[in-house]
Amino acid sequence: MPRRPDPADPQPAPVEDSGGEREPPSERGVVPPYPGRGGGAATSSFAIPQDSSRGLPVRPAPLAIGSRTFAWGSRTFVMGILNVTPDSFSGDGLIDAAGDPVRTAVARGREMVADGADLLDVGGESSRPGHASVSAADEIARIVPVIRALRAALPDIPISVDTTKPAVADAAIEAGAHMLNDVWGVSPDGGLARVAAVHSVPLVVMHNRAEARYMNLVPEILADLQRALERALAAGVAWERLIVDPGFGFGKAPPHNLALLRGLASFRLLGRPILLGTSRKSTLGKVLDLPADERVEATLATTVLGIASGVDVVRVHDVRANVRAARIADAVVRGWDPDPGGDA
Repeated sequence: MPRRPDPADPQPAPVEDSGGEREPPSERGVVPPYPGRGGGAATSSFAIPQDSSRGLPVRPAPLAIGSRTFAWGSRTFVMGILNVTPDSFSGDGLIDAAGDPVRTAVARGREMVADGADLLDVGGESSRPGHASVSAADEIARIVPVIRALRAALPDIPISVDTTKPAVADAAIEAGAHMLNDVWGVSPDGGLARVAAVHSVPLVVMHNRAEARYMNLVPEILADLQRALERALAAGVAWERLIVDPGFGFGKAPPHNLALLRGLASFRLLGRPILLGTSRKSTLGKVLDLPADERVEATLATTVLGIASGVDVVRVHDVRANVRAARIADAVVRGWDPDPGGDA
């Protein structure tokens, strides 16, 4: 809640006196009244400009990611997480795993696909709060061999790359990645958006802040994402290739994250598919007082809540359990039938 103003606070400068006059802008696109026609034509109104979109949220058009087409709204899609890092908060970093991280990544990717993953998200730098930064060269060295190996082993599975660096994004796409996942999608520089535009690949625009400071949480996140979408469009990314992520756990304190989940349905106003990443996050652990490897049930609860609010993609570590939860939630919320004409 905003604090109460203190009389000792500096006072704003007085507004320059304009003499009490105010000149509003001239109206354009007015449909004149036709009283003789009666009914609705008897009063004036505004028309949508011919060179403007309707500006109304509609179901996003299907999107091709790699060789697959994602029909938004038909069901929930599950993205499996592959962290090619030594310091993942969830303890699943492949660099810590025994043996070759590339071979381990392919084995884990195969397992995720067998469990029902629709796409895989590869990251080479931890994005947890307080993480250690990684140079672009080191990040490229981590993820490019993994992406190439995944493309060879699973050629039909779309691959997303989770990064903030344009050089890494460019190298990942050259290695075979099909989509960019920008955890700083609201950054004003637009570097990843330009890479996505050059390569004509989809872009996930995620909300983030350097500090968990808000006056009005959900409206501010919506406004930040709307501006980010406009910057991506200006950079040349097609509207149909944009996906939004409200950024659960990024620049938000635990109470913010829970409020974000309550307000998830609001993000449908942006008119883009919604990706939700709550898997094993610290807010879930704080609510239940459990470590990262014991937060599967909490993640499943947020997956189901997200689907009820209209989420299109869930980004998770534990694919099999989340696929099963998503299928049941889809059957209830979307009316998705996994076996048309089959027995109940």
